[in-house]
Amino acid sequence: MLRAGTSPAPTIVRDNNLLSLIIFAPLAGAVINWLAGRRLRNERFIGVVACGSIAISTVIAFYLAFKSNGALHIGEANDTTPIMDHLWTWISVGTFRADFGLAMDRLSGIYALFVTFVGLLIHIFATGYMRGDGGYYRFFAYLNLFMFAMLTLVLADNFLLMFVGWEGVGLCSYLLIGFYLDKDEAAPAAKKAFIANRVGDWGFILGLMLIFFKTGSISFFDKGLAVKSALATIAAMPIDGFGWHAIFAGGITSIAVLLFIGATGKSAQIPLFVWLPDAMAGPTPVSALIHAATMVTAGVYMVVRCSAIYTHAPTAMFIVAIIGAATALFAATIGIAQNDIKKVLAYSTISQLGYMFLACGMGAFVAAIFHVMTHAFFKAQLFLGSGSVIHGMHHEQDMRRMGGLRKYLPVTWLTMCAGWLAICGVPIFAGFFSKDEILWKTWSASGLGMPQGFGKALWFIGAVTALLTAVYMTRLMVMTFWGGERFRVAQIDNLRGESHAQEPAQVNNLRHTPHESPLSMTIPLIVLAILSTIGGLVGVPYAISSLAGGHPENYFEQTLEPAISAAPNSAANSTDAATKPRWLSPAPQPVDGKPAFAPTQTNGGEAITGASEISQERLFALISVAIALFGIGIGWLVFQAQPLRQMPRLLENKYYVDEIYDAAIINPIHVGSRAGLWKLFDVGVIDGLIHDLGRAVIDFGKTLRYLQIGFVRAYAAIILAGALIIIGYFAYNGAYVLRFMVR
Repeated sequence: MLRAGTSPAPTIVRDNNLLSLIIFAPLAGAVINWLAGRRLRNERFIGVVACGSIAISTVIAFYLAFKSNGALHIGEANDTTPIMDHLWTWISVGTFRADFGLAMDRLSGIYALFVTFVGLLIHIFATGYMRGDGGYYRFFAYLNLFMFAMLTLVLADNFLLMFVGWEGVGLCSYLLIGFYLDKDEAAPAAKKAFIANRVGDWGFILGLMLIFFKTGSISFFDKGLAVKSALATIAAMPIDGFGWHAIFAGGITSIAVLLFIGATGKSAQIPLFVWLPDAMAGPTPVSALIHAATMVTAGVYMVVRCSAIYTHAPTAMFIVAIIGAATALFAATIGIAQNDIKKVLAYSTISQLGYMFLACGMGAFVAAIFHVMTHAFFKAQLFLGSGSVIHGMHHEQDMRRMGGLRKYLPVTWLTMCAGWLAICGVPIFAGFFSKDEILWKTWSASGLGMPQGFGKALWFIGAVTALLTAVYMTRLMVMTFWGGERFRVAQIDNLRGESHAQEPAQVNNLRHTPHESPLSMTIPLIVLAILSTIGGLVGVPYAISSLAGGHPENYFEQTLEPAISAAPNSAANSTDAATKPRWLSPAPQPVDGKPAFAPTQTNGGEAITGASEISQERLFALISVAIALFGIGIGWLVFQAQPLRQMPRLLENKYYVDEIYDAAIINPIHVGSRAGLWKLFDVGVIDGLIHDLGRAVIDFGKTLRYLQIGFVRAYAAIILAGALIIIGYFAYNGAYVLRFMVR
């Protein structure tokens, strides 16, 4: 573990050229589908290439992670050195060097595993969902290209290469959100996502520059004497004091805040969250892959990767926690009033991302990544489940026009139940363990230099958010799968509203019966439902796992903890940092491997301070369960009786945030651009200058035209005049020379 105020031992590099295949296999799939797929237009060929390339990445990622000396292997040696793959030196100027190099340590290894595996399942689902679409080859080329960019972001061994992947996923998101060229809302949504992400990216760029200015490096890892780790350099610096002045001081806090600005854009946090709900205009597999399981968690990955920076910037962690908690609650209140099934899940994603940033702000980086992983399972399942519903309902997304679909889509309903219970936080489903861990870490956080009672207040916000999550997800399930059938009535009413001239026979012909999705779509749903159910068992905290007796271990924390810097326990760290020893070789271990038995006060790397804390954590776990069940009960009782209950207009219209942004930012920019930049500067200044110059040339030309009047006698007179002038000049000078010689 990288402790606050200390630098890690020098990195021992382990090279493996298979690492590059993880990122280049999807790139090859994208190129093949773009060049060959567009010519063949064979859906089977396109699907095999797209899914096969991701399958290659998945197999290699699992092999490199779990082989005998793999990145995630936990053995007696407990080797935590990353697996590296240096492709080439990208930039080399003086002592500065930036490589196009990849690294799989415990953090990037966990990300690579769920990104490739969940991505593979979504690709398989998409082969059935997109069947018959005219842009089939284009869709899978974009999807493979996104996987290349996302894996580059995760496996990059330096900030600059991470930024390449960061921008790449933004570009692919733009292409996939605007995939449906015939949808009026697709192009504006794609443009909105692209611009919102660019607003955040300026913070990332400035933060990267400041890191280089402070450390002279942009690498995550030590590579001998040639390249030093920027994170290790910052870890050896004193901790910044808590105060708003630190934000603008140009130090570690400034770096952390600038990087977080980039994270708010990519991970849809206040104030840059507005692009994500509109991004649902893209195909549903895109929503599952990019806007639930992978890209939107890139901001969380970046913050956790930079944990050595944030643990030295308590003011920045305070800001991260505040923004995360506010976003979680804000998005949950909006999600409870949406009627589009994908929009509900979009606001749910924003809310869950807020949970992750809340954990980061409280120093619970392991809990944040644990929730990232479990969220990838259950949110991908819910999005794909909604896609199955939309597919079975002939592309209907309004939940008010559904109801009673349980008997028509039994597999979809059963699998979505697993995702529903997981996101609500019901034991033993995956979401319970990660969400409960975040709430407990928030309540018990101390010594971060933050105001007294800060963690307790944020726990309350998190608990209210958990309650609202259970309510709106239960509303989604009730409106979709339970109650009376509303889709037939809705179709008839819509048709009659559009054209009263239709005959009754024609109306009856448009009554679609919902149907279950094909195996290519239901098999990924089943796998994700299983992961949503048992995927959280790898990270059961000691307070809960110890109830079963034996030798309980939190495997997830034990695996990830060495790659993350611990939050400071007290303000004393800032003064003691300089006196702590720095190991020039790997630090000695207190014991040679795992003991034969574990005392009740320790759990591998997880410290347990006492029986009272264990009892308190168990109590809070019960409170989390009670909140989840209470929320489900409220949602069931309220919406089972009245599924079409009118929700508050303020929530339904999303607090009018889009309208406020349009009035305060977008429209003034449009007016200023049109009246100021275009009409005044472009037309008045630029065009005016060019036109005036052109007119001057024309007028000068017109003046010269008078010398070309077309009469020979005029030309002869001009020649004679010229000759006389020349003769006169030489005669004058000759006379002057003659007088000089006579003297």
